[in-house]
Amino acid sequence: MSGAEIGLVVSVFIACSVEAVEACTIVLAVGTTRSWRSALTGVGVALVALAAVTAALGPALTALPINVLRAVVGGLLLVFGLQWLRKAILRASGLKALHDEDAAFAEETEAARRAGTVDQGFDGYSFLISFKGSFLEGLEVVFIALTFGSNQKNVPLAAAAALAAVLIVVAAGVALRAPLARVPENSLKFVVGVMLTSFGTFWGAEGVHAHWPGSDAALLVIIPVIFLFSAGTVVALRRVVAAPSLVTEGAGA
Repeated sequence: MSGAEIGLVVSVFIACSVEAVEACTIVLAVGTTRSWRSALTGVGVALVALAAVTAALGPALTALPINVLRAVVGGLLLVFGLQWLRKAILRASGLKALHDEDAAFAEETEAARRAGTVDQGFDGYSFLISFKGSFLEGLEVVFIALTFGSNQKNVPLAAAAALAAVLIVVAAGVALRAPLARVPENSLKFVVGVMLTSFGTFWGAEGVHAHWPGSDAALLVIIPVIFLFSAGTVVALRRVVAAPSLVTEGAGA
């Protein structure tokens, strides 16, 4: 397996794991609180809808000329990557609350309890919440797998990495019957933000006919540079956050 393929597998696996954890938390909350049957039905319908979206988008992406594909995919990955990275930097610096799966599970559970009594048969609330959570998070999984796979001309490898991530998270969720709070989701989101931004920069530049020194090996420089810049931004923002408390302590002394 080449370096580019390893990068493809790692990036897709980590990104899809994060999305799967969030979807699993939603389904577990409504399933344990209201109706497993209706919740799992919602998941099943979402999977069918996602399969239809994949069947429609897959051939369309692979049919694009390679430079157009790289420019489009690079731009989309930059949009997603920079959004993830911005939130991860804000969380790591203390300017935004860390994402807490236990809190998210408790919030979803409380909302499910406030939704009224559970019908003996089909529970519309469980179905809709599970469908929405599974479809939206699954849509990001599909997008990540298709964009990475199409650009590398290896959709099966990207799909296998995405499927492995989802199955592992689902198996863990079923075994524990609890939110996967021990998964270092905030750290994973930081890594995913760095990876998506790096690949988006690399492919977007190639799409407009830029040539990277060393071709794919340039990613071995781009990824550390973006990571170091992001980590440096976190350190700088932490100092800004700590500055008011230091001034207060100095005045009190």
